[in-house]
Amino acid sequence: MSEEKENYRLYIENAEEMLDVAQVNFDKGFYRSACNRAYYGIFYAASALLYSKGKSYGKHSAVIASFRQYFIKTGEFDAKWSDVYKMVMDNRQVADYELSDELEKEDALNAVEQAKAFVQEVRQWLQKRNLL
Repeated sequence: MSEEKENYRLYIENAEEMLDVAQVNFDKGFYRSACNRAYYGIFYAASALLYSKGKSYGKHSAVIASFRQYFIKTGEFDAKWSDVYKMVMDNRQVADYELSDELEKEDALNAVEQAKAFVQEVRQWLQKRNLL
């Protein structure tokens, strides 16, 4: 396996691990942790996409902005995925930094389910291009 393919595999493997942990946390009633891990699933998947454009960022704001620039504005991905990313990112912000705000079970479930769909969409995109 080439180093490039190995990097894509690692991004997606990390994304899917985060989703597995998000599901375990959700099942145990740890909704804040579930939202956090769901977000990181999306973050790693989006990072894999950006890697395909030769881009790599450490800042979360740069990843979402670049995802929109290179994949939403170009029409490679439906705009709904930008909305999903933002929703899960917002839930993570509440979960991690706004401790007085309550995260509902439904919010956490939606974040986990939407993150799974996002990562699956990215996986399919990479597979179609023989990058995985």
